[in-house]
Amino acid sequence: MNYLHRILNLFSYDLAIDLGTANTLVHVKGEGIVVDEPSVVAYNNADGSRKVLAVGNEAKLMQGRTPKSIEVIRPLRYGVIADFQVAEDMIKYFIRKVHHRRTIAKPRILVCVPHGATAVEKRAIRQSVLSAGARSAGLVPEPIAAALGVGINYNTPYGTMIVDIGGGTTEVAVLSLGDIVYANSIRIGGDAMDDALVGYVLENCNIHIGYSTAEKIKKTIGTAKLPKDGEGKTSKFYGRTNEGGHPKEIHISQRMVAEALRNPIEQIRRAVAVALQMTPPDLSSDLFETGIIMTGGGAMLQDFDKVLRERTHLAVTVAEEPLKCVALGTGIALNSEQSLHPLIDYHS
Repeated sequence: MNYLHRILNLFSYDLAIDLGTANTLVHVKGEGIVVDEPSVVAYNNADGSRKVLAVGNEAKLMQGRTPKSIEVIRPLRYGVIADFQVAEDMIKYFIRKVHHRRTIAKPRILVCVPHGATAVEKRAIRQSVLSAGARSAGLVPEPIAAALGVGINYNTPYGTMIVDIGGGTTEVAVLSLGDIVYANSIRIGGDAMDDALVGYVLENCNIHIGYSTAEKIKKTIGTAKLPKDGEGKTSKFYGRTNEGGHPKEIHISQRMVAEALRNPIEQIRRAVAVALQMTPPDLSSDLFETGIIMTGGGAMLQDFDKVLRERTHLAVTVAEEPLKCVALGTGIALNSEQSLHPLIDYHS
């Protein structure tokens, strides 16, 4: 049996997958991250049958621009699978892309999951991965993956806090002695920020903008704090009028963005505050030395680290590659599967 296992390994690329609400990253054992694309699938329904038309980058370009015969779907919501079949098609596509259709064996796959995922949601993720062609599927808690990706040695008896802000969820966790002491997962992230921007522009400017435009606003002039000079940077974007539906240019300032994002940012700040309250006193004192480390795409929002620093009075650091930390950490778990075996869920 061991001999057969070794032979299978010769013909397969074992994978670690950060199956995110917004983006999916694939880490190949021994090679690093080889796929980083949006978690989006486009289908052609023109002849009455559903056929995959595009996945990832190509599919995302179609969002908001398709005729009725083409359907663009994001299979994950809040970090878990919302559409089983679409998720399976997407994972299968990425596996084939990595393998270049050359291998004869199914890969072993580790996937990160939100700490707050239910048993049903975990089973859905595992089943999608197995149905897509994996021979085994292990699940790694997202805070653990983020900590590994940052390079934290959390096996020591000192507390460290991770705040991982993804597309669908924010994971707040305190780690010590190789495991999670406290963790909370809230279903607020980059998508909630986009929703807030779309709603703010409609309410205050009477203009409809798409989610792609909202994401662009967030990435170009997004900020978590009101600018000191009142308006801050201003950039032009395009939408359509609420009355008449005419295309229209609109100027958005950083003040407007900060006001729009106030609620999701406050919810994340509260989650951090609750984590600090739930942390044992001895570990709380450690956090004054180790501080808070931010990962995920939301960590890149300008001045978000300053907001948390001002509210917690702790040092707050944004990881060097915040978008890749979870994928890198899941890859480390794959490479060190024996030593990290207790932290990987193989059975849910």
